[in-house]
Amino acid sequence: MEQPFSSSKVTVEYFDPHDVYKLLSPGLIPRLPLRDLNWQSHGGPLRSINTLHVELVPTDQAGAVDRSSVLSPTPDSKAPVRGRGESTASRDDGFSTAPIGRGRGSSTDNAGPLGAIRHSGPGVTKERRHQIPGLRRTPYLKVLFVRCDDNDAYKSTTRAEIREWIKTNTPSSTPGKSASNAENHDAFEWLIVHVVIPNTVAATQPRSSGSKATDSSSEKTSALKWRTGSSTLLEKLRNDFNGTGKGAVDRVRQIRIGINDVPYDLLPRVVPAVPTGYHETEQDSENAWQDLIGKIKELILSSFDTRVTQYEEDIKDKDAQRGLPGWNFCTFFILKEGLARGFESVGLVEDALVGYDELSIGLDAIIKEQAISGSAEAHGGALLDYTEELKTLAEQAASQIFSGNMEFEDEETVDLQTSKRVKDTDPFGAIPISSTKKPYRELILANNISLFDFRCYIFSRQVALLLRLGNAWSTREELLAKLKEQQDLAPRGVAPRAPPPKQASDESENLSQLAEICRRTLEFVPAVSMLIRKDILAALGLGKGGAGVGDGSPSGKIDPVLAEIIDNIVASFAFSVAQQILAQTSTKSLQIPAPMLATSGDSEQKSAIPEPKTMMHPARTSSIPLRQSIQRPPASPVGFPGPGRKDSVNDGEYGMAQFLKTGLEELAARRAELYTLSRNVLEECGKRRGWTNGWAAVPIVGESADLQEISLDDEPSSEAKPSAEFSFGLQASVAGVGNELLRTALDNKDDFYRLYETLTDKAMRHYSVAKYDHSVQATKADLAVLKFHLSEYKEAEYYFYHTIPFFGGCSWSLLELSMLVMYARCLKELGRQEDYVTKALRQLLTKAAAAERDRLQQKSMIRIGNGSASQYPESSAISGFLADMLTVSATLEKEVKIPLTSFFGEVELDGPPTYDDDQDSFSLSLKLRSLLVDEFDAESVSLRISSPGFGGNKEIWVLAKGPVTIKPGRNKVQLQSNMLMPGNYEVDQIRIKSSNVLLHFERELGQVVEKPFPVLQNPVVTLYQRTSSLDVRLSSSKDIRLDSNNMLEVEVMTGWNDITSAEVKIKSATGGLRLLMGDAVIPDESAGKSKKAEGGTFTFGAITRDSSVRIRFPFKMEQDVLHVAVKVEVTYSTDKGTFTFFKTSSVSIALALGVNVQDVFKHKALFSRFTVSTASPSPLRLYKSELIPSDLFESHYGIPPSDPVAIFPKQPASLLYKITKKPGVSIGPSTKKTLYLKLWYSVLQDEIEDLLDKTLTKDLADTPLRQYSKLIVYKVLAWSQKRLTAYELEKCTLLGELSTSFLSDINWATQFPGIGPTSSSSLKGEDSHQIAAQLATFLRSWLLANPVLPLSVPSSPSSNGDNTTNNPLISTILIPVDIPPITIVHTTDILFQQPPFPINSNENSHSPTSLEGGQGHATFIINQQLPATLRLKWTRIWDTAFPASPQRSEDLEFSYEINAPPDTWLVGGRRKGHFVIPVLPPPSPSPSPSTSGSGAAERESSTPQTEADIPLLLIPLREGYLPYPSVDIKPVQVKSTTSTSSSSTTSPSDRTTDNQQQGGSAGAVHGHCETDNRNLGEVVQVISDRARVTLSLDASGPAGGPLVLECERVGLEGVGGRVVA
Repeated sequence: MEQPFSSSKVTVEYFDPHDVYKLLSPGLIPRLPLRDLNWQSHGGPLRSINTLHVELVPTDQAGAVDRSSVLSPTPDSKAPVRGRGESTASRDDGFSTAPIGRGRGSSTDNAGPLGAIRHSGPGVTKERRHQIPGLRRTPYLKVLFVRCDDNDAYKSTTRAEIREWIKTNTPSSTPGKSASNAENHDAFEWLIVHVVIPNTVAATQPRSSGSKATDSSSEKTSALKWRTGSSTLLEKLRNDFNGTGKGAVDRVRQIRIGINDVPYDLLPRVVPAVPTGYHETEQDSENAWQDLIGKIKELILSSFDTRVTQYEEDIKDKDAQRGLPGWNFCTFFILKEGLARGFESVGLVEDALVGYDELSIGLDAIIKEQAISGSAEAHGGALLDYTEELKTLAEQAASQIFSGNMEFEDEETVDLQTSKRVKDTDPFGAIPISSTKKPYRELILANNISLFDFRCYIFSRQVALLLRLGNAWSTREELLAKLKEQQDLAPRGVAPRAPPPKQASDESENLSQLAEICRRTLEFVPAVSMLIRKDILAALGLGKGGAGVGDGSPSGKIDPVLAEIIDNIVASFAFSVAQQILAQTSTKSLQIPAPMLATSGDSEQKSAIPEPKTMMHPARTSSIPLRQSIQRPPASPVGFPGPGRKDSVNDGEYGMAQFLKTGLEELAARRAELYTLSRNVLEECGKRRGWTNGWAAVPIVGESADLQEISLDDEPSSEAKPSAEFSFGLQASVAGVGNELLRTALDNKDDFYRLYETLTDKAMRHYSVAKYDHSVQATKADLAVLKFHLSEYKEAEYYFYHTIPFFGGCSWSLLELSMLVMYARCLKELGRQEDYVTKALRQLLTKAAAAERDRLQQKSMIRIGNGSASQYPESSAISGFLADMLTVSATLEKEVKIPLTSFFGEVELDGPPTYDDDQDSFSLSLKLRSLLVDEFDAESVSLRISSPGFGGNKEIWVLAKGPVTIKPGRNKVQLQSNMLMPGNYEVDQIRIKSSNVLLHFERELGQVVEKPFPVLQNPVVTLYQRTSSLDVRLSSSKDIRLDSNNMLEVEVMTGWNDITSAEVKIKSATGGLRLLMGDAVIPDESAGKSKKAEGGTFTFGAITRDSSVRIRFPFKMEQDVLHVAVKVEVTYSTDKGTFTFFKTSSVSIALALGVNVQDVFKHKALFSRFTVSTASPSPLRLYKSELIPSDLFESHYGIPPSDPVAIFPKQPASLLYKITKKPGVSIGPSTKKTLYLKLWYSVLQDEIEDLLDKTLTKDLADTPLRQYSKLIVYKVLAWSQKRLTAYELEKCTLLGELSTSFLSDINWATQFPGIGPTSSSSLKGEDSHQIAAQLATFLRSWLLANPVLPLSVPSSPSSNGDNTTNNPLISTILIPVDIPPITIVHTTDILFQQPPFPINSNENSHSPTSLEGGQGHATFIINQQLPATLRLKWTRIWDTAFPASPQRSEDLEFSYEINAPPDTWLVGGRRKGHFVIPVLPPPSPSPSPSTSGSGAAERESSTPQTEADIPLLLIPLREGYLPYPSVDIKPVQVKSTTSTSSSSTTSPSDRTTDNQQQGGSAGAVHGHCETDNRNLGEVVQVISDRARVTLSLDASGPAGGPLVLECERVGLEGVGGRVVA
């Protein structure tokens, strides 16, 4: 039998007659193994062989069985160190050539001629070739190492001896003789390597005769050359042995040994007399080595290709003979395995594995065919019926049992470390799957093998090949051992020719291949376990063809003792195989998390993977102590980590980094399954001994059913009970269990549970790396149940905590409930009361309630078909936990909060709110269905409704009046609230409190309700104000003053409430709104005694029903807004209790109108025009206006209108006031100069809303719907604000009536959702839809009865007072009017003088003097010279600034300029000029009272002496109505200042604009000035000087135009005439 091999290596046989291998090996071995070989497959793509190891075998050891293989080194191996050879006995004379390889004192019997090749001789017989190929390992290449020092020795002896070696070792070398098929199976190539020793003639020869001898140490070329007439030794060898054919192969290579690479005592002393000058360079030497290595690769691949070709042809022929008689599968197996081993030898492991897979499938097919036909000889040959080793093992186990030698007895001392014990009890050995366990190939060839051994051999070869593909540590260790052996055999004292090349091999492991091994093992173990059972039964005569206990009984029952033995043998084998594969596939690349089982001190069992050998023989110790180092994660809000997040164990211990290596997760998963397989084997063995893993004792919470085991046999099994009892008595036997680890675990219960826990933990940690979350959780559950079964509650609680959420998320409801029961018991036993309530009982009751909810849903659904019904927990299994939770929670400090939906379903509101009579309160009915199995007493039940809106969220709590008993099933709870806030609400919170447990439900406002949803499908609650209930009204003040803070007014109306005490709180609900409560005013003190406001809180005493209290208070705004909101809270007490009313009201503070003023300054008066416009789309009614005089000014107005003036958005009203300065009033610091414009007005929108309010309230007063009048009015007014457009409002103003058609197309039935009745109204018992329908019916009938509503005009206020108190629709606004101080006002006037020649026309005969009075326009002739005078006047009466400006005490200089369009007027005279206004003279020391006023006016205005008259000459240049030339007056800039000023134009301008322009420019020099141009708006008529023209219509005129015959000019006085052409 040959020795096994597992590395990719081929045999190369060498013959070294001259003992030169030791000189050659230092240069050859570092260049091995061969790398990067490419072989063209016959039926596939090009195959690459990355590394090919070469086994160099000398010829004299080629046929020996135990030979020392010389392997090529790995990248880590080092070349042998050169050492000294054997010492010589005598002194060398230095002339004779020293023989290489033997000492000088060797015997003469071994001496021979120089360089002679010593053959094996007749004493060495040639190995006989086996008739079946594939059983031998022959060399792929034979190498002859030749030493020939000169040409003479070659001719005389070396050539003949080489030919003799070739003839002896190459049988196919004879010309004309082709190789046979048997020779092709062992095909090989041969190679001659000429080794050249230094200081010889051969060393001086070049490699070819054409080579030049060069000196590598210098750049000069020697003149000496090799003789041209002779050839070198290398050429002679090639010519003699390479052949001359076309396809001849070069089989000769030459290697030259350097002088430094040969030991001194082995170096020849004779140097050639005539040197040739040739020197071998280092590059030449390296090229020679590369050429040799390349030739070796070429020849090895050539012989391998020949062998594969022959094998494939033979396999094809044998397979074609499958159907012929005598065909044997075992012979075919050996043949095909030879091809697979050939592939393996050259490194094509994948092809070899394919071959074994095909053989495995072929074996299955043969067994199947034999089973079908019943004849084994006719289909591939028969195999043995059983395995002898299994028979012996079964017989020994049976003798142990019946002889009473029970190895499980406690009295016997067990030595786990004795090798004899292992040998006797473990027939499979530590490695049960091995191709070297038996001579399998010889057994197969002899057809002397059982199916069990056959399958084990094939599987062992597959595992070996997969280990090589995976680069497993086991194959690497074997290779390193061989390499160490090779290094030991290398000659010492010889340095390598060249350093080892850099290795590029990848030493990392292929994890995918290791995972494939585990996968195949998982398939192999169950299949081979069945074979073991059949094998033992057949061996004992109980199988097919045998006789035994089963004979005569149709059922074929097996003796319980034998069944126990077989089970033990199968379990031992399966366990051993799993442990072997786990050990072989362990790798450091698979980083497994730290174990979770015990403390760090227990390193024997708790060692981390990969350390499989420490687990093979665990020591006998007790069970694992309780862990003290488990770090618990922080408690989650719901008691368990959710199924969607990783628990703390995964985050910490299992929080692995993301491995990027391919196959890592797959390998971890497969290894975990092997651990699970081992655990299952252990578990089955433990069951026969009464040791369970705890699952049998798990509490059952499902629907119980009395199950009874029924035999499926025809006859009742009367012997079943005795057999069971007998089997129970034998369950403690370990006979047949050969695996020492399994045997140790079955000795006692502690070791059993210890190993069970260890295997489970290892499986769990591998599953975690593989990211098999389901498997991780399943193994955790196994550990949890095991710990609970062992009463180790602390560790059981730890595993339950992290496992229960997973089963809950995967719909394992009953299993989850069972685990929750155990988890609760663990916490109770540990005394952790808070966790017992918050985590265990809470979760247990929640899951039980969820199961009840699901049961109700399934019950209500229509079931189609006869599908199996789901199981649900029994009430008795859950009963009592609720009372326990309530009892224990009372001892806790913190309140236990549980979602309401966990225990209740179908939580709904039973109808709309119900309102109580004569009091402001309402009630809600809450329906809820308890999913618990026990009833309990709720101390309080509350519900909160909320509404988002301006002013913040509005919240109302509705409470039950007392304790409520909640029973299983449907319940109805009545809730009441004395707090009222009208509006639309949503239920956002429900709370039920019992003991220290709070059941709560919360939802977001506006959250979309998903259907079906078990809680609050309609959470909307609508609250409204009844007509007689307490109400709060917010309004803005009707009297508005723009120069002071405005007022807001809150009116509290009691309605039907007789209030004994009340408290009113007023708060701002708008950002930036400040309520000045310190200035608040309560006009109606008679309503009740009130206390001073403190922080917006007003306290009142008794207030009778149907009365009101008003509170007025000013406010300020930090930013401009149109509306402000105020929150009013009224808490009041009556004889029926205390009630609270909230209301947030909004009111507009925007001004309803806008006023714009334009000022025109005259010499003695100021004319101000006020433009009043509406600030909204609604028209206004202006009833009255008044400009209130001040201390300095007085106003004058014309006749006021008799009717109110309607103001529309596009049609404002104008008010013109004349303002004069009061005479004799001196300006002082306290002089009030501001006038006030007061307007009385009303807004049409307010009139319409008041009309609708009064009309609807009146029509609802005598109907059953009177309590809904406020709600109806609110809805109608809201729609009126949306629907009434500007056009509708204008039409109402003009027609004096309101059309209600804009309300007719509204669906009123949808405007009143959730309206509930009062407790005693006629509508009680009707739902909200019926009440809404009645309200909609009333509105539709009201619209039909009132298509038009008359709009009456409010009465105008009296002329001498303010009557807005009598009419609340009329408002007033007081606007301050400031007169801007003007430094000086100029008046310009252009006066025409009497023309020299008046026009000869009666209509134009009047003089210009008469035109000044305004009697028509002055008429002039074009180009007429018109003398005129520019008169300039001024006044300072409008300079009302105090203190007086500095310009009053100095002369003011101004410039004027006359501007006219150049095509209109030709201005002659002084167009530009300066004039000076003298300083005002100081007032007389003691003026008389009668003259003080007139004297001041004279001093402040110009006099004829101080006025200027400037003559001008104006000539009109075109016909038409021409405006007067304009006059611009500007102040003259003072030299000391740099700014300039300009006067404003005389056109009326807006006051604000004038102040900005004039004050900014001229104020810096002479203050603000105005110019009154009296000619502004006046025109003169200019006509032509031709009165009549006579034309000729022919074309006799210039340029063919008409000819003017006669022209009569306009005659002036004294001038006239006619012009004739």
